[in-house]
Amino acid sequence: MRSLISSFLIGSLFGGGLIVSGMTDPAKVQNFLDVFGQWDPSLALVMGGALAVTFIGFRLVWRRPAPLDHDRFEIPRSNQLTKSLIIGSVLFGAGWGLAGLCPGPALAVIPMAPGPAMIFFVGLYGGVILHTVWEKKKAERPVRE
Repeated sequence: MRSLISSFLIGSLFGGGLIVSGMTDPAKVQNFLDVFGQWDPSLALVMGGALAVTFIGFRLVWRRPAPLDHDRFEIPRSNQLTKSLIIGSVLFGAGWGLAGLCPGPALAVIPMAPGPAMIFFVGLYGGVILHTVWEKKKAERPVRE
C-alpha cells in the first residue's frame, strides 16, 4: 500500500509539473522544435530545470541504502548502444515532434483533452504491438554462423 501511495503522489507531482510547464500543449513542443519558424525556447528552460531537480534528487537518493519500498535499488547495468536503441530513439523523437506529445504528457492531458490523448495512445500501442511482433519474428530466425 505504501508503494501505491508513493507512486500516486510522485505521479501526481510529475503530471502537475508537466501541466504547469506547458509540456502537455502539443503546440508548445512543436514550436520548440521549429527553430526556423515560431521558435519557443522556453521548453529548454523546462528541460534545464528538470535536469537540476533530477541532479539534486539523485544526490539525495544515493545517500539511502535502498528505496523505501524495496530491498535494493534496481539499476540498469547495460551501456550497450544497440541498433534497436538507436532506431527506437529516432522513432520516439519523430513521434514526439509530429504529435507534440510523449507518454508522460499524454497521460497528464487525458482529463483536459481525452480525444487527442486517446489517438496518441492508439498509435503508441500500435507501435508497441508492432515491436513485439518484430522481436518475436527476429528471435525465431536462425542464427547465422
